[in-house]
Amino acid sequence: MNIASDDDSAQSAIGAFDIRHLTVDQLAALGVSQLAYVKPVLVNGTRAFAIHGADGTPMAVAGAEDLAFAAIRQHEMVPSLVH
Repeated sequence: MNIASDDDSAQSAIGAFDIRHLTVDQLAALGVSQLAYVKPVLVNGTRAFAIHGADGTPMAVAGAEDLAFAAIRQHEMVPSLVH
C-alpha cells in the first residue's frame, strides 16, 4: 500500500479545495445550513429581532435578542448578530 496515495485519496474524499477558486454560487452556499443571523427590526413600531438564514432567507421573528439566539442554537445552528 502506498501511504501517500491513501492520504491524497482521503483529502479528495473530504473535498479539499482552494477557496480562491469558488464560484459565486459555491460561495453563497457556504454555511447555509449551519449559520443564521439576527437583525434588529421594527414590527408595528415595536423592536424585534428577525432571524435569517445565511443566504438571507427570512426564518422567524423573536421579541427578544436572547430568544432569537436560543432558537438558532436549538436548531443546531450558529448565530451571528448583524447591525
